[in-house]
Amino acid sequence: MYCVGEVQRLYGRMHGMLELAILGFLYASPLHGYELRKRITALTGHVRPVAESTLYPAIKRLEKAGLLARETQPGSGAAPRHVLSLTAEGRHELRRRLAEPEQADITDENRWFTVLAFLRHLDDPAAQAAVLRRRLAFLEEPASFFYDGDRPLRAEELDDPFRRGILTIARATSRAELNWLRATLESLR
Repeated sequence: MYCVGEVQRLYGRMHGMLELAILGFLYASPLHGYELRKRITALTGHVRPVAESTLYPAIKRLEKAGLLARETQPGSGAAPRHVLSLTAEGRHELRRRLAEPEQADITDENRWFTVLAFLRHLDDPAAQAAVLRRRLAFLEEPASFFYDGDRPLRAEELDDPFRRGILTIARATSRAELNWLRATLESLR
């Protein structure tokens, strides 16, 4: 059973990434809701599909907070279209969220990809590098999906070919990301 504070924290995390994606996609140019939903779905893919019942309440929250503006334009048919754009406060909030991501935004791969997709909107290379260094530190910590007591198991220690596959794939992905992070940090100096 969750207490009220835990439920609010979980709710905030789920919606935080959706809100970040909305702000990030609108940073470049105004979009109508349908186009915004298509872009978010392309970013999150099958992992976290975006339903209208999730997207439109998030848009309303951001509008109410003064981060988005809505303009009604005539549609190609009879129905008008609502085009969304960022306010100055919305641009500032996007940059703040990118510069100060929560720890879960660094450690959860799907949330990390959302941060990474929009990190270019942070104009300061030093601020970009600070975020990348946090991810690098996380990846350099010894970790595994499987343990023997407190000791992380290596892929070659597992008899189960499927668990060995998980570790093999995860390690290869981590090595590739570590190489990319180090090279990108070097280029940002």
